[in-house]
Amino acid sequence: MSPSQPTGTPRPGTRADRRRRTEERILAAARALFAESGYDRTTIRAVAAAANTDPGLVMRYFGAKEELFARATEAAPEAPVSGTPEEVAELLLASFADKLDTDATATLAMLRSMLTHPEAASDVRAAVSAQQRQAAAAMPGADADVRAGIIGAAILGVVVGRRLLRLDGLADAPTEEVVALLRPAVRGLVDGVRDPGPDVGAGEAGSAPGAAPASGSGGTKAAEGAEGDAEADSAAQS
Repeated sequence: MSPSQPTGTPRPGTRADRRRRTEERILAAARALFAESGYDRTTIRAVAAAANTDPGLVMRYFGAKEELFARATEAAPEAPVSGTPEEVAELLLASFADKLDTDATATLAMLRSMLTHPEAASDVRAAVSAQQRQAAAAMPGADADVRAGIIGAAILGVVVGRRLLRLDGLADAPTEEVVALLRPAVRGLVDGVRDPGPDVGAGEAGSAPGAAPASGSGGTKAAEGAEGDAEADSAAQS
């Protein structure tokens, strides 16, 4: 007597199992083509050919190209961001590391398409904004939303530079090295620590070369001496 199948799991060789395998094949082909060519240049016919199936079947399973794109680039939900500032920073960095380590095909498909396809741009913005709002709610300071936005933009920029632009140095750098280099900036932004910038009062302690004499007794004597020399010159000429 054969063991019973788990509820909801299609038996191998059934119609449901064959459909699942076909859908996975279509989605894999769609991700690869969207990543290589972007949204505008990818067609249902090209996806069907790459998946070794019929265009009508692609549309039957996924509808129009926009629905196929949404399914092909669908990402797992982000882990909630909360806790102390240090915990928030580490959660954001862990999410960032995951973006660098996971299969690049779906990410690249989204990044390449967002420049020309409004829906792709909207999906990227929604994903970044959702994490940004959670981080801002857990960060101290009145400008937490601005700092969270800077973190989101920095992370997105690094992902674009690594995945899409393939920037020298960044493209092949170990993930742990990239995360370690970004950690101080992320922690500083989460904490709200600001660099005070150059010390404006530093130049007042001592005069720079060529600076005008400081006011006071030394400056007054120098001025009086200059006036006396001018009077002597005037008397000699008269």
